[in-house]
Amino acid sequence: MDDVVAGGVATAHPALIRLSRDLYDHPEIAWEEIRSARRVAEQLADNGFEITDRYCDLETAFAARIGSGDLRITLCAEYDALPGLGHACGHNLISAISVGAALALAPVVDDLGLTLSVIGTPAEEGGGGKIELLERGGFDGQHAAAMVHPGPVDVAVARPFAVSHSRIEYRGKAAHAAAYPERGVNAADAFTIAQVAIGLLRQQLPHSVRVHGMMTRGGEAPNAIAEHTAGRWYVRAETLAELAEVEPRILRCFEAGAWASGAELTVTPESKHYAEFRTDTELLACYERRAIAAGRHFTSGADAMMARASTDMGNVSQLIPAIHPYIGIDSMPAVNHQPEFATATTTPAADTAIGQGAVALAGTIVDAAADTRIRNRLIHGHRVD
Repeated sequence: MDDVVAGGVATAHPALIRLSRDLYDHPEIAWEEIRSARRVAEQLADNGFEITDRYCDLETAFAARIGSGDLRITLCAEYDALPGLGHACGHNLISAISVGAALALAPVVDDLGLTLSVIGTPAEEGGGGKIELLERGGFDGQHAAAMVHPGPVDVAVARPFAVSHSRIEYRGKAAHAAAYPERGVNAADAFTIAQVAIGLLRQQLPHSVRVHGMMTRGGEAPNAIAEHTAGRWYVRAETLAELAEVEPRILRCFEAGAWASGAELTVTPESKHYAEFRTDTELLACYERRAIAAGRHFTSGADAMMARASTDMGNVSQLIPAIHPYIGIDSMPAVNHQPEFATATTTPAADTAIGQGAVALAGTIVDAAADTRIRNRLIHGHRVD
């Protein structure tokens, strides 16, 4: 069976590289991945998978299924890009690896007693697509979920932060900045005060907390008191519980900006909170063995910090056993969310990662299905954290 899986990936490898390049050449941001979702789904449909478009009534989600076994495992495919940065987080590679693993497993699903799904999950970059799918029943009945995420180096254990995503807006009152400044209410000052307050608060925040954001609108004209400013802010913490404790402290900083300037504050969540990740250690051990056998080498330390990035896959992992290892594309010094990392997803090292990642991911599912103890544990809903 391992020969069948490896041969399936080898046969599909050129098409998987083309898929990755196509997504790279046509990046689409969260909730706008119409072409990307169709492209990934079509590659699976052309190889015998049954496709459900607009899965769970989400326009850019899909589900692809094959097999009818009692063990139901899902591979997640992400394909959203970053605004202004394209595929600087490598989601084009995630899709190619998940599709490659699925195509390799397709001929043996009946032998494994497996129902295999690939769920196209939109809007991971701040939109919480998997959370929407969870709440609409998109993962109901699944016994486990898995995906592989690119980074500079291979890291086995995902330790993503919980995170909140908020849109911050201040509304003041415009006035001529030279002639009538006293008649204005400066919404830009509100942001300045808030950011200073956050900077000072960082001294008292736990080391596990991250606060960062950007202004998306700074005003209307340099000679007009800013009437409307806006930004996007993230708060990260080790767990959802810690996030619930610290987020109100950050919000008070934004409230301080409103009180001091007189501007009106509006805070709008951009998605539901992303949860921390719960790794199923037994499934991960299967992946580690398979990845090493495929030629991968795991590392730790400063280069491995991508394992701390937040993901809505964390919410999936809270409900069903899941893994989210990282596969390196030899991109250093470029790291995720840099333009140079996007370019690195088109290199020979990235092409190798597609093939080896697909083999390792497919092999993990073979092991889980073939091992009676692991299989029964998953079917009966038991976890190994």
